[in-house]
Amino acid sequence: MHIAEGYLPPVHAAAWGVASAPFVVHGVRALTREVRANPESTLLLGASGAFTFVLSALKLPSVTGSCSHPTGTGLGAILFRPPIMAVLGTITLLFQALLLAHGGLTTLGANAFSMAIVGPWAGYGTYLLFRRFGAPLMVGVFFGAFVADLSTYCVTSVQLAVAFPDPGSGVAGSLAKFGGIFAVTQLPLAVSEGLLTVLVMRLLTQSSKGDLLRLGVLARPEPKRHEEAAA
Repeated sequence: MHIAEGYLPPVHAAAWGVASAPFVVHGVRALTREVRANPESTLLLGASGAFTFVLSALKLPSVTGSCSHPTGTGLGAILFRPPIMAVLGTITLLFQALLLAHGGLTTLGANAFSMAIVGPWAGYGTYLLFRRFGAPLMVGVFFGAFVADLSTYCVTSVQLAVAFPDPGSGVAGSLAKFGGIFAVTQLPLAVSEGLLTVLVMRLLTQSSKGDLLRLGVLARPEPKRHEEAAA
């Protein structure tokens, strides 16, 4: 979930903003280098940002009666790496706060930390882990998107638990409460997002194969060795 405007205590909101700022600044530099070196990436960058904006703007009822939504950050993290996704995700959150009243400006740092920073890094790390152990591309994509989604909600649960500890059981009790609502009930949406991301990646392998080869998502075929004809 996006933490709503004014929901966090001011000190917490400021602290999460400070924690997020270095990642966003680094991401801006990475994004600038990418666009300058490969101007043809602009279209795919825009598509990755739009994918995140559309999915994370969807409010869906969870099994507990609360609201959850996908994040859409796994795709961009796999294509362009987490630093660039920190920028795209933060821009997405900013526009949603201004245009859709989804999230808020005072909680932008906290929401960016969970959805635009931790989610992409966790998802990308999972994707790399599966690929290094020889898993097919789409298996890595599925679990990368799945973990990016679910880790966002786990971090949000921690943020809320630290800000609002339970009077009796403290942060641990509050974490169990928020985690039960926002993390466990997010599992079906995380699975759905993983499947949708696989579908989008399959389309990209057909329509943007050159870009995927350049980005390292698809491996370049090794040149065939021609046997010399015997004299």
